[in-house]
Amino acid sequence: MSMKTKAAVLVSSFAVLLFVVVGSMGGVHASSNDGSYRQLQVYSEVLSRVQSEYVEEPNIPKVTDGALHGLLESLDSNSSYMTADAYKAYKAHKSESKGGIGAVISKRFGYAAVVSVLPGSAAEKAGIEPTDIFESIEGQSTRDMSLPEIRNVLAGAPGSSVDVSVVRARKAEPQKVVIVREVESIPPVSDKMMEDGVGYVRAITLTRGKAQEIASRIKTLEKSGAKKLILDLRNCAEGDEGEGVATANLFLNHGTITYLQGQKYPREAFNADPSKAVTTLPLVVLVNKGTAGAAEIVSAAVLENARGDVVGDKTFGDGSVQKTIDLADGGALILSVAKYYSPSGKAIQDVAVTPNVLVADADDGLGPDDDEQPSATEPEKPKPTVDDQLRKAVEVLKSRSS
Repeated sequence: MSMKTKAAVLVSSFAVLLFVVVGSMGGVHASSNDGSYRQLQVYSEVLSRVQSEYVEEPNIPKVTDGALHGLLESLDSNSSYMTADAYKAYKAHKSESKGGIGAVISKRFGYAAVVSVLPGSAAEKAGIEPTDIFESIEGQSTRDMSLPEIRNVLAGAPGSSVDVSVVRARKAEPQKVVIVREVESIPPVSDKMMEDGVGYVRAITLTRGKAQEIASRIKTLEKSGAKKLILDLRNCAEGDEGEGVATANLFLNHGTITYLQGQKYPREAFNADPSKAVTTLPLVVLVNKGTAGAAEIVSAAVLENARGDVVGDKTFGDGSVQKTIDLADGGALILSVAKYYSPSGKAIQDVAVTPNVLVADADDGLGPDDDEQPSATEPEKPKPTVDDQLRKAVEVLKSRSS
């Protein structure tokens, strides 16, 4: 078979695959007037032009793989396409016992982005910070990797190392960093009494069992005389959405906490159960750009049910359910099929949570709304010595009646 014949077959196959993808997302109807069909004609023409007029003989399989990769990631950071080889490696690696780096990773600017770093983790020991961008991992550009592949390659046997190239705000060049993987240890929920009867609870993650830990800490603080509460969910990006619902329910005795809905996913509402509420004390929830997923469900529920104040910076924006679809060639599509919504109907993944009392992170980097990276020539900011967000949370509680 000649190269041109192979290319024609690949173009046709690619068009068919795009038809399937578009159809699965929007329900394509057999009509020549349908916009999806017209778009497929454009895709086919572009591939044909690339094949016939590009400066050199193109690698069409690579081109189509790249197009599919871009198509899925244009939907959201959690949707992705994996080739047969990548999917096979992903499944094999996922089944191995492994450690990790102790950081929550998403995508931003098309590259792997660090949302939060666990205290005491391998990532923290290597100097990784929230808002860092991993330009490459083990020499491979993260722009060419799906999010599941990125998370998979960062995992591995405890004691093994992984090389990453880190892009950081106000740094002229990417930094080469070696991270030694460890068995991840989830920090417990902590608490303390502050001035004027303010109880403080800090949750680093909302993984399974954390809602129960938070409830226990609240009860301990109330017995110690707490009259008001601060729930610190800053840099809390790891966890399960169900645990977020359970945590929000600790403070709510009525109302909608969140709901889940998609094009073909019927609305599933999560309402507060009065029997599971543990406190009615005045409340402030602290959030920042590293607050994501389950912690955003808590923040939105507290804010929109008028249960308390949310203080800090705009959150990251993450909250969806994925479905893996095996393809005939051995590859896979990972599609977001439903999103979590705030009580008022805002898709958390799309708009995040904006506090009603805004206080910027003192140690600011790249944020969810930054369109461009800061100038590499800017001097690096000194580490903050005063926690302005926490101080503001205390001020807000002082202004509230018990």
